[in-house]
Amino acid sequence: MTDTVHALISNFSAHLRDGRRRSDHTVRAYVTTAERFCAFLMEHIGRGVGAAEIQALQQADIRSYLAYRRADGLTNNSAARELSALRAFLKHVGGDEAQIPKIKGPKVKRGVPRPASPDDIIALAGDAQDSAGSDWVGARDWAVLLLLYGSGLRISEALDLTADALPLSDILRVTGKRNKTRVVPLLPQVRAAIDHYIDLCPHVMEPDQPIFRGKRGGPLSPNLIRRVVQQARTKLGISDQTTPHALRHSFATHLLAGGADLRSLQELLGHASLSSTQVYTAVDAAHLLDVYQNAHPRA
Repeated sequence: MTDTVHALISNFSAHLRDGRRRSDHTVRAYVTTAERFCAFLMEHIGRGVGAAEIQALQQADIRSYLAYRRADGLTNNSAARELSALRAFLKHVGGDEAQIPKIKGPKVKRGVPRPASPDDIIALAGDAQDSAGSDWVGARDWAVLLLLYGSGLRISEALDLTADALPLSDILRVTGKRNKTRVVPLLPQVRAAIDHYIDLCPHVMEPDQPIFRGKRGGPLSPNLIRRVVQQARTKLGISDQTTPHALRHSFATHLLAGGADLRSLQELLGHASLSSTQVYTAVDAAHLLDVYQNAHPRA
């Protein structure tokens, strides 16, 4: 990578992180796409790449890149995400007046998340607790998984909670995507689980430090929780689709089935638009269809 390209991508990364307040995951994905695209472009046009070359790109150049990525086995979903990242990079390099070549993205079939049953979720959390190497780690894993399901948090939101939130009440203030803050309910069972973990945790709860800690006292890794869930669901024979994020889907689906309205659900989930929440109406319909097909004598 040339110094010019390195500077462009570094500026893009800072723009996403500080200007757009995108998540670390999004920043990494978009920067990786930008790096890959610039490497392709240098070979495609046969010379170094700078802002001028990027601003002069035509539709055919973008199509060539997507064809190059398709040859690597890129799916429609991945191609759509890559194109979104590419548009963001081109707009950043070109500025507000950038004329970005119009490329129609691939058709993406929007998947319907499948909810786990409450019994499976409790069994999963219980196995994670029982399989831990120490009581405090078991109490931690139990509390984290109950929090994901009980309050519908993203795993990053749960693990970003700091001891400033202590002592806990019946509500929890959560900072989600793009630093947007929302208030979610904290069920008595979830609150008791977190309090029990805190009582057992050997690490001091400093106000600006995360509540959930790794064994050595540092921030708890999301990958560790994902691994715990994977091991538990394998032992219990639970669907591979039951991931930590699926607990959030289950929270939303079960609330909707219980009579929650979409606007309230949107607020609880921290969705920027109602369309993001409306996917759960499809989830609920799918769940009802499963019940019908399993229970109706004529199904």
